[in-house]
Amino acid sequence: MTRDELIMKLQQEVKGLTSYLATPDYENAVDDALRDTGWSLPNSTVFKIQWMKDRAKRHLFFYLQTESAHKFKFEQINLQQRFQHYTILIKTMDEDFEKAKLENVHEFAGVDSFKIFGTQVEPGFAYEPETGRDVTYDDDQEVLFGPNEND
Repeated sequence: MTRDELIMKLQQEVKGLTSYLATPDYENAVDDALRDTGWSLPNSTVFKIQWMKDRAKRHLFFYLQTESAHKFKFEQINLQQRFQHYTILIKTMDEDFEKAKLENVHEFAGVDSFKIFGTQVEPGFAYEPETGRDVTYDDDQEVLFGPNEND
């Protein structure tokens, strides 16, 4: 998904709120989402696209919340409720994002899952199975380490 496709998708998904948002808001939200996740566009993985959209929406809601804050008055219940709803929504989205980062470390770290837990180095001792002769120091012996892509 490219930057323009992501912005178009965001505009479709926030529906009626689009009238309160300008094009720079969407561009800034995408930039903020890129900074949050540490990823770049274009991107093609479903997982990353979903979280880019969610983080961009979170920032759009924050912009709307900020705009609603100056209109906040105790007497006008509807504005108070709007502000509270944005606050709850943003808090929930942030909690979901933190949970996703913990559950999907390899996606956010940008490394394969087999590389996360370190490396095991074998002792390197080798014997011929038939004779039991030590071939550890022969030229064709290599130290094995893993995990790797083939494990």
